[in-house]
Amino acid sequence: MAASQAPKKAGVFDIRLIIALLIGGYGLVLTIMGIGFTTEEELAKAAGVRINLWAGIGMLVFAALFVLWAKLRPIVVPPTPETGEDGE
Repeated sequence: MAASQAPKKAGVFDIRLIIALLIGGYGLVLTIMGIGFTTEEELAKAAGVRINLWAGIGMLVFAALFVLWAKLRPIVVPPTPETGEDGE
């Protein structure tokens, strides 16, 4: 019973996609906070820069680049030879 010997992609288990998900989630939260929940006091502390907004956008771009990298250069898992009951 030989299974398909074609190499398979890592898919969801690719660490780059997991990193992109985490960084993208934090980036989305920071972007929303920067757009809608920045007070004048916080802007004064940051010299007038909406730092949450810019950091969030940067993190979203970083996550998008990781997803692009994972899609363009997928990790290929080599096939493992199946052994019979006698170990050969």
